[in-house]
Amino acid sequence: MSDREIWVAILILASITSGILYVAFGQITVRKLRKNPKTKDALGLECVSGWDIINVAQVFSLPRRWVRKIESSKFSCMYAHSTVLFENTTKFDRVLGCIFYWLLTLSGLFGALLVLLNYLGIFGQ
Repeated sequence: MSDREIWVAILILASITSGILYVAFGQITVRKLRKNPKTKDALGLECVSGWDIINVAQVFSLPRRWVRKIESSKFSCMYAHSTVLFENTTKFDRVLGCIFYWLLTLSGLFGALLVLLNYLGIFGQ
């Protein structure tokens, strides 16, 4: 197995795991938040179906200071509101969201990096 095949296999495994965690986080946490009258309007703008799952996971993954800065910007309606979400979720929900978000983000960036390295000829033939 070449280096490129190993890296692509890792990327595929990370992407599949990210997809499984996407569904799990959506079913376990975000569905509960959608049903709660306090939190259903605090999930952020849903441009595409399921985008609120990523919004909620982002709140649990980024540092609180960054999230508060985003909430005070003029685009705050697009993002989930952290205060309400932290009050209505468990530690397990937050950890699951954090793991899902960073695995999704890193697998996307890693895929783009692999494409760039392949284009530059790092892997060779």
